[in-house]
Amino acid sequence: MPVEITDLNVFAEIARRAIECRIKRGKGNIVKVKARTKRYLYTYKTTEDQLQDVLNKIQCKNVVDVDKKVKSQKT
Repeated sequence: MPVEITDLNVFAEIARRAIECRIKRGKGNIVKVKARTKRYLYTYKTTEDQLQDVLNKIQCKNVVDVDKKVKSQKT
C-alpha cells in the first residue's frame, strides 16, 4: 500500500532519495506526485495550480509525467 504524505517538506526529503517520481493527473484539479523508493511508494496530493511549485521544490532524479508520457532527468 502506498503511504500518503501531507507535508511538502517531508515529501521533498523522501523524493531526494527516490528512484523515480511520477506525476499522475486525476479527475478535476487533483494531481498526485508519486515517489518510488526501494521499499515504499509515497504519494503527495496537490492541485494543478501548485504543481510547478512542488516540482521546483523536490529534487528527484527521474521525473515521469504519466499522462503526457514525458520523461525528464535532472542531473
